[in-house]
Amino acid sequence: MAADWGPVVVSVILFILLSPGLLFQLPARTRVVEFGNMTTSGIAILVHAVIYFCILTILIIAVGVHIHAY
Repeated sequence: MAADWGPVVVSVILFILLSPGLLFQLPARTRVVEFGNMTTSGIAILVHAVIYFCILTILIIAVGVHIHAY
């Protein structure tokens, strides 16, 4: 029985890349977008969670990313 690691790998990569403040923060404290500021706010966490969910849903369901381990 093979395990499908596609959703796990995509989820971890997106979680790391879309952490608020790591690469970018949307919305930022002083501007709309800030890059690499390593700070966050409650609204930024909510916005990044919605972006994460949308991209994850598109990649897992619509595109169908699969990585099978045998």
